[in-house]
Amino acid sequence: MRECKEICKNKDLVCPVKDCRHWIDYEGDHNCTLIAVENHGQMTLREVADRLGVSFVRVKQIETKAKQKLNKRVKK
Repeated sequence: MRECKEICKNKDLVCPVKDCRHWIDYEGDHNCTLIAVENHGQMTLREVADRLGVSFVRVKQIETKAKQKLNKRVKK
């Protein structure tokens, strides 16, 4: 759905395609994670939490679990 990113960005539209895997409920970034990353680059966990509508603590828990899984794969 990268094509829809360009359409939304060029026409300054909020993306209506909720079943897109890149869709987030954050109109400031046109409801698109691809646009969010393009506009802001690396983001803090707090910025990610705001965009996902969850707490900073929950994003930190997800990050920690993801790092643990990656470390297990590297050690194999």
